[in-house]
This record gives sequence, C-alpha cells and structure tokens, in this order.
Amino acid sequence: MRYRVLGGTGIEVSTYCLGTMMFGAVGNADHQDSVRIIHAALDQGINFVDTADMYSAGESEEIVGKALRDPHRRDETVLATKVYFPVGGEGPNRGGGSRRWITRAVENSLKRLGTEWIDLYQVHRPDHRTDVEETLDVLTDLVAQGKIRAFGCSTFPAEQIVEAHAVAERRGLRRFRSEQPPYSLLARGVESSVLPVAQRYGMGVLTWSPLASGFLTGKYRKGRDVDMTSGRAALQPQRFDPSLPLTQAKLDAVEEFAALAEEIGCTLPELAIAFVTAHPAVTSVILGPRTMEQLEGLLKGASLGLTDEVLDRIDEIVPPGTNVYPPDGAWRPAALTDPSLRRRPTGERAAAD
Repeated sequence: MRYRVLGGTGIEVSTYCLGTMMFGAVGNADHQDSVRIIHAALDQGINFVDTADMYSAGESEEIVGKALRDPHRRDETVLATKVYFPVGGEGPNRGGGSRRWITRAVENSLKRLGTEWIDLYQVHRPDHRTDVEETLDVLTDLVAQGKIRAFGCSTFPAEQIVEAHAVAERRGLRRFRSEQPPYSLLARGVESSVLPVAQRYGMGVLTWSPLASGFLTGKYRKGRDVDMTSGRAALQPQRFDPSLPLTQAKLDAVEEFAALAEEIGCTLPELAIAFVTAHPAVTSVILGPRTMEQLEGLLKGASLGLTDEVLDRIDEIVPPGTNVYPPDGAWRPAALTDPSLRRRPTGERAAAD
C-alpha cells in the first residue's frame, strides 16, 4: 500500500480509502461481517476510513465505531465523516451548513463513532442558504475544541472552493483542507477545474465512485440483459435502463475500456482505480465494497501503475475533462433545481409585460 500526505495537513493516508456507504441497511446489514471487512482493509495497509452521518441514517457510523473500538486501531486510523444531509427526523433546521446544525451533528457523529475526535470532517454538499463564512467559522471552532483535526468539502464546484478560501483568508478562519469529488473513467469533468483548483490551494483530494455506480465492475456489458427488478437497477432504473441513450453511451465506453484492460493484463475495476490514482491531484480513491470478496478483488490492483501509452489510450476513449454521463449523486446548483430562483414573481412579470 502506498501513502500520500493529505493536502497540507501533514497526515499521511493510504492511496486507497475504505468507503463505508454500503455498510448498514442500504447494503450489508450484518454488523459483524461489516466489521470484519473493515478490519481486513486495515490489516492490508489501508489507514483511511470514510463514512457520513447520513449513510443508512447513522448506522454506518455505528458500524465504523464498533470496528475501531480497540484504542490501537482507532489511533492508527485516519477517520473521516461528513455532515449536511438531514439525519434523525424531519424539520427545517435539520441539515445544511449552519452553525446550529453542524454543532449538533458533530456531537451525534462522535457518539455513534465512539470516539473523542474526527480526523477529517467534511461538508457533504454546498448549502446555498448558509454563508460559507458561517460554516468555516463553526468548523474553525471545532478544530480549536479538539473535536475535529481538519475539515474539507465534498462535491463542491470550483468556484465555491475558491470563494471559501478567499473568505477564510479575509476573515482569518481555517480553510478547507480537502475536496471529495466524483471521478472515474466515465466521469472526468472534475479534471477541467475542480482538480486544478484543489492543486492550486494545496488541498488533498479523495475521490468517490471510481467504478461509476457499478458500470466499471464488468457486471454491466453490451448485449447482456440487465435485471431491472433487483439491486441498484431496481432502486434507480434511470441509471441502468439499456433503452436510454445515456446508458448506451456508458456501455459503449465500457466495452473499449474492458478491451484495454484485457490487453494490458488487468481487470476492468483494476484499470478504473489505477486511472484515478494516476492523477497528480488525487491523494486517495474511495473504495466502497459491500462484501469481503469485493474488497479482496479491489485490493488486487493496489500496485498497478499505468504507462503514458495506456493513459493516452484512455484519453482517446473518453477525452480529458468530459463526462460520459452526469455523475450520479453529484451536486447541482440551487439555481437549476429551484425554479423560484430563476423566475421573477408573477406580479413583477405581468408588470414588465
């Protein structure tokens, strides 16, 4: 296992980070089995574990807490979690980047994780309702209190990362030390601005969805029937419906990548993960196994390096900075998702007419 420094924090983390989204009700509901998988990853040299308060409504954090109950394991593990989405009920103030919510959420995460500190606390998505100064201010206080060691952002667009750094400098606040964007062979959009901006500000980068929601596992291939009644396909059919042009575009690219992987003597998932770790901005790539078998398969490619020739071939299949599909679960600006933010009130429109 290789290790890299996380931005300017001085913290060394493994180039593979164990993601735990699939531990809990949405994936592997067997707590003991999930703990075994976490221990196996740690025993293989992974020292970086990423979770979030909203994964299975807090259950993932509880599982991670059980796995790190031994003080030595906790001491040797760089533990990351996230805040933003509502957890534990409904209400107008149960989520976001406000001081009110973050102050409450961090205490809940510490309790579920069974720890006194979080190494990397990440804001899961931008919050257009909260001034970023408010968010940075409370996170700065949490560092001073010793509850978190560093903080970062997740799935932030480049312009909001720049704004956050400018506010931090102007107001004398601590700044985001990492960014967690979606990045894969099929989703390279972050190469155009997010990754260069992260490099410019000396931020660590831990990427999610390296297997493109399963399309780079080899399970979904052209000409094969897709079971739309189970698994991910049943939960989000729009991602996997073979009749959709977007799905066909993904499958076309997968065929070319599968052929390339076979040519260089590796599996498709190994190629996918090696590609992400090859980018100089990337510190660590998040692996999200549900089973021990999946973990073992992903770890087989830990030593794989890609030549310039192979990387050039990849660029020919999916050009740098382009997305074959919009990364699933990625952030979209409120100005696009909330019509009221781009339409004047009816009365004003009528008066203008």
